[in-house]
Amino acid sequence: MRHQLSFACNGALLAASLDEAPGTTGLLIVSGGNEIRSGAHCGMAGLAQRIAAAGYPAFRFDRRGIGDSEGDNAGFESSCDDISAAIGAFRDAAPHVTRMIAFGNCDAASALLLHQPLTLDALILANPWTYESDAEEAGEPALPPSSAIRARYWSRLKDPKSLLRLLKGEIDFRRLARGLSALGQSAPPAAPDSLPARLDAAMAALSCPATILLATGDRTALAFAENCELGSIPVERLASPSHSFAGDDADWLAAKILTALQ
Repeated sequence: MRHQLSFACNGALLAASLDEAPGTTGLLIVSGGNEIRSGAHCGMAGLAQRIAAAGYPAFRFDRRGIGDSEGDNAGFESSCDDISAAIGAFRDAAPHVTRMIAFGNCDAASALLLHQPLTLDALILANPWTYESDAEEAGEPALPPSSAIRARYWSRLKDPKSLLRLLKGEIDFRRLARGLSALGQSAPPAAPDSLPARLDAAMAALSCPATILLATGDRTALAFAENCELGSIPVERLASPSHSFAGDDADWLAAKILTALQ
């Protein structure tokens, strides 16, 4: 059964959803980006339902300034108090839970790393975000990693529709040239205070077990694999471009999470 609740975080009231189940291991779902707790295309709501149906309670919440929650949205790097409060609210709402695993996709995965230590027993980190908040220059988004550019252009070269668009002059040649120029560039070493470097440090100091899930065709996952040192953390890869594990990819994601919960 699913029910809605709220909990306090630094004077703000945050909205949450609990999918009840009898299991003593629970899943805390941390939303990425500015998504509400239901997730893209209700993917996180569907995931919570599947996890609960398998016997494990699942808790989702809107951080401050998002969705139904009060307060100001200060971004994922300022979400430590939100996550900590959610952990406490989950334990209060499901006191039979003795083991708690957190799952986060995109910058939620990065937040779970950056805000350690948290009172969690394990982490499942999907497609962690490594782009700096000031990555946009001259009104253009930061280029994806060279591996993503190669994959994208190789895919397009095999697509007759893309070749037809090129011949008809429908391709943005300025953008194409910018992307191609990046293929021959070596990525500069990460600054000590950069997000990739801080994620590396967090992974090296991690005191609880973790699993990294990567969609190999996703730009964010490619950037993470290119910019971060994975160390000894096990990595599971899915041949998919879906950042949010949409469609049939949801089965793979649920299976990996259930394995961790078991």
